Amino acid sequence: MLRRLLVFVLAALSLSGLWAAAPLDFTNLLAQLRQAFGDDAYERGQRWQSAVERSRDKSPEEQLTIINDFFNQLTFSNDIDVWGQEDYWATPIEFIGRGAGDCEDFAIAKYYSLIEAGFPAEKLRLMYVKALDYNQHHMVLTYYERRGVEPLVLDNIDKKIRPAGERDDLLPIYSFNADFLWLAKARNSGKHVGKSDRISLWRELQERFSSQVKQEGNE
Repeated sequence: MLRRLLVFVLAALSLSGLWAAAPLDFTNLLAQLRQAFGDDAYERGQRWQSAVERSRDKSPEEQLTIINDFFNQLTFSNDIDVWGQEDYWATPIEFIGRGAGDCEDFAIAKYYSLIEAGFPAEKLRLMYVKALDYNQHHMVLTYYERRGVEPLVLDNIDKKIRPAGERDDLLPIYSFNADFLWLAKARNSGKHVGKSDRISLWRELQERFSSQVKQEGNE
């Protein structure tokens, strides 16, 4: 299983610098959400903006809680039901637009929203795990206060933020952020193995998100 995942991870060509953490223009973003997805999406976008704004200048723990709680109110749904595809990684804009998504969508939206709120990106990693209780692959967001320490886990299954050591139901496989990819090694920071854009779905998402942000800026 791990070998198959690593083949998937290392298959795509390297591509970097697709998305810069420039501030989102929520005025144009909300207008686009309404046009593309309707009034309900517009209202979700307003609540998203409020969560991001409320979390600015707060302590890291408060920021994590505000963003985690906001997204965990959205609906879990499989990609085939939301997008008509077996595996689709939605951008935060698409996730907010549909108001539903799977574990990857929750984790990715939390990641980008925390960065938008001013959270240090180098302390966040998206982590692929095996959810042992469900016997399936799963994605969570992890926060490392500093290098080498046990991370906190932001999850849509267990909605309370907990240290990784309290999540015996999760088996780490690999983690990544906007720049780098690590193989998980127990529950510590893992071994750095290369650029995160080797993950094809992550690369495609960043390309799409970059295009959406640029479109937003040109409205």
